Amino acid sequence: MPRSVTLRRTPAALLLSCALLAGTTACGDSGDTAGGNAASASAAANSSGASPSASAEKQRLAKTRFVANAGLAAGATYQWIVKPYRAGTFKKGAEGRKFALVKAGLAGGFAYNRLKAATENAKGDPLLSKAVAPLTAGIESLKGLGTKLRKGEAGEGDIGAFESVIDSIKNAGKDAGAEVKDKVPSTSQLTG
Repeated sequence: MPRSVTLRRTPAALLLSCALLAGTTACGDSGDTAGGNAASASAAANSSGASPSASAEKQRLAKTRFVANAGLAAGATYQWIVKPYRAGTFKKGAEGRKFALVKAGLAGGFAYNRLKAATENAKGDPLLSKAVAPLTAGIESLKGLGTKLRKGEAGEGDIGAFESVIDSIKNAGKDAGAEVKDKVPSTSQLTG
């Protein structure tokens, strides 16, 4: 980029930044009589604690993310692990067995990943964090099951482990006010 173009854009960027800054300070609380919004914004920024509304927003987002991640894990587990297993698709000689096993392996890895993310999300809400904390060992036990499924080595106990962990996560979420509903991810979400 030629130097003259850069020099012309710098004042424009500076002017735009100042306009945005002035606009945000002008949109403050109209009842502020102790020295203007800039002073109150500065005081709020310097305070060590977060505002109650920011804390409530963080908790709400933690629950929303928890529900989304746990829902995807539950949907993937049911759609591509539990359902085909019960239908007998994983048995030797079954039609579409190889494809079902590959999908189950991907779904197992995906579900493990989403459950780990859900436990991280739960840390943002005290009630949800307490409800989910005892389930981390169960989630860790699922770590290698994706590979086991893909190789066709998973049995009834392995499928039951997935179901048990998913049910526990759903119950913990419900008890903490974050009800989890199955959401089946797309095939592209499983692979990427």
